Amino acid sequence: MAADSSAIKKLLEKIGEQGLFFKAFVRNLFKPGFEWSEFLRQCYFIGYGTVGIVMLTGFILGFVLTLQSLPTLQQFGAQTFVPAMVSVSVVREIGPVITALICAGKIASGIGAELGSMKVSEQIDAMQVSGANPVQYLVVTRILACLLMIPLLTMVADGMAFLGGFTGINVKGGMSSILYFRKTFGGLSFTDLYPAIIKTFFFGFIIGFVGCYKGFNSNKGTESVGLAANSAVVAASIGIIIVDAVAVQLTSSLVYN
Repeated sequence: MAADSSAIKKLLEKIGEQGLFFKAFVRNLFKPGFEWSEFLRQCYFIGYGTVGIVMLTGFILGFVLTLQSLPTLQQFGAQTFVPAMVSVSVVREIGPVITALICAGKIASGIGAELGSMKVSEQIDAMQVSGANPVQYLVVTRILACLLMIPLLTMVADGMAFLGGFTGINVKGGMSSILYFRKTFGGLSFTDLYPAIIKTFFFGFIIGFVGCYKGFNSNKGTESVGLAANSAVVAASIGIIIVDAVAVQLTSSLVYN
């Protein structure tokens, strides 16, 4: 009983710490003196540093999904529906979730390790002593950069998935590029696009917020840097899955019904 109450107490303390960290983020978000140069630098590192693996993953997703679904649909003479099926699957669910999980593994861990090392080496304390605002400079810029870049990276992954699907459908069959992309975009509607885009902003916020929180609250010692990076990946991935599950339920009840 005592162990259960202790675990609940620690959980509530963690939730309270995260709430205070979110409050500090919001408060510094609207303060004057926004660090535009650091924001642009983070956008460059997050976008340019991740776009390669996102493009490769998106292409493979579209390629494999097409190759796996084409034989089944060919049995019913419905192979012409493959482009629309791939586009809807990728845009609605596969593209945003897979891209977010990849970014959680790369970006959240990188932010957690970077800020954790700054915490261990007392650079964050030095910024506070010198009168600088570490939350505004380190946290706000990184979270906003993730908010901007994760949706853009998701769009890149979706586009590469369409290209991978076109490659896959021409491995075992033949379809012109004009017909393929006409069917690909013809299978999509506005109700497929905007729920998927909206949830990528939530994914971006989770990745940036968790990475900054874990790095800022890492303990002293070099071992805590690795722990901050690892825990940031796990927490961000769980948060992405939970948000996606909620978004699917809301989308199914409000949009597709």
